[in-house]
Amino acid sequence: MIIGTIVDGLVIDHIPAGRAMELYHYLGLDRLQCEVAIIKNASSEKLGRKDIIKIGEVIDLDQDILGFISPNITVNVIRNGEKVDKMHPELPEKISDVIRCRNPRCITSIEQELRQVFKLTDRETATYRCIYCDTKAPKQKF
Repeated sequence: MIIGTIVDGLVIDHIPAGRAMELYHYLGLDRLQCEVAIIKNASSEKLGRKDIIKIGEVIDLDQDILGFISPNITVNVIRNGEKVDKMHPELPEKISDVIRCRNPRCITSIEQELRQVFKLTDRETATYRCIYCDTKAPKQKF
């Protein structure tokens, strides 16, 4: 399969296999007017299988969402057909409106307009807890 080269844009690489569409929606890539290519289940020496997203424009990406989906993601910035920068997002200290609290007694279950905010409580295990009720978020599969 051949996907055209990017002159100016971004390549989000090393996305865990099967998570590109989730990332596509969280980053709001559906609202872009430029080309966006999603490559699913590409071969990878490190991961076995991976997803890749190519964006035909340099845009600001939410580094927190990228780091939360997988701390192994890399973002390559392409200018004039050459890679000029490579970013490695990290696990964010807080993540908003990505995870939903499962505690039925949490204030976010009653007050629907409240943002779903989780804080990182253990970097080693990538454990997040609700800031309102301290409920542990479901384990993410990286």
